Amino acid sequence: MSIGANLAEFMNNLLERAGINTNPIVGEILVSIMIFVGSAIAGWIVYRIFERYFTRWAEKTKTKLDDEILKNIKKPIYFLVILIGAYFGLEFLSILKPYVTTMTFIFAIAEIVLVAFIITRVVNVVISWYAEGRAKERMSEHILFVLKKIINVVIFLFAFLIILDVAGVNLSGIVVGLGVGGIAIAFALQNVLSDVFSAFSIYFDKPFEIGDFIIVGKYSGTVKKIGMKSTRVQLLQGEELVLSNRELTSTSVRNFKKMKKRRIVFHFGVTYGTPSDKLEKIPDMVKKIVNSQELAEVDRVHFTEFGDFSLNFEVVFYMKKGDYVLYRDTQQQINFAIKGAFEKEGIEMAFPTQTIFLNK
Repeated sequence: MSIGANLAEFMNNLLERAGINTNPIVGEILVSIMIFVGSAIAGWIVYRIFERYFTRWAEKTKTKLDDEILKNIKKPIYFLVILIGAYFGLEFLSILKPYVTTMTFIFAIAEIVLVAFIITRVVNVVISWYAEGRAKERMSEHILFVLKKIINVVIFLFAFLIILDVAGVNLSGIVVGLGVGGIAIAFALQNVLSDVFSAFSIYFDKPFEIGDFIIVGKYSGTVKKIGMKSTRVQLLQGEELVLSNRELTSTSVRNFKKMKKRRIVFHFGVTYGTPSDKLEKIPDMVKKIVNSQELAEVDRVHFTEFGDFSLNFEVVFYMKKGDYVLYRDTQQQINFAIKGAFEKEGIEMAFPTQTIFLNK
């Protein structure tokens, strides 16, 4: 005899001793109510434990991940405890014995769906937490929404298969059908799916982000939007270029926003009539000019060659920031300073000339 039946018999005996003539089913109903109330109290206790202890403990940690997980699962767990209590409260009622198999199946479905719901909430919290930590750009909301929906569909699909298994359905044919159907859909939508998976690759690998200046083939511009199928780039000429995500992940992309330092090489020439003592001063003069710029750091300055019409120098320096406009502003200041210093020293900048000697 089960514990529930013993309790029901005990309740009937108490009622008889109290002088109350009752049907045996009354004791079972009273015990069922007691079990249900007990499960509700147990669920409330579990909820309060989450609320008072686990939540406070989570607040002391550095990350907000555990706080959000507890916030999203404490109510579903409370209902899960009540659901289990309701099942055990109804299971031993004699009037429900003919329907115990159906009742068990219904409660199993409810529990599986509730557990799947809890898993989806945890997964959604983890994905959002990951996005906040690594992907604070406009494209994240759209892609994360789709990613969450895909994962949720997969979780509930597995829950559905578990329900069919509990119902005694042979899953081999269903699994084969899903596989064949999935392959057919994949072939039909291979280009679209390729772009979608490329979007996820761009999102997680981050070769570029919104606002980055990139060069793809012969096109160069600023990334304005990254969608599930395509990426939009504002070209320097002003028009908008739409590129498929598959194309972007299968070709070379130059991202200038990722540049932390910029290496610059430039040349200039002085006339052949420049005296040797002044030529020797030029490298130090140029080094001081370059280093006087806040964002510039000189690497080397060399007298490199005897050109066709000039004595040529090569200058190499680094910009401490990759911004193109800052580089151009700094280069301009260096050019002004070199021109001014050469004028003070009486050093002439060379320009293309050609001397012809006539032999009489």
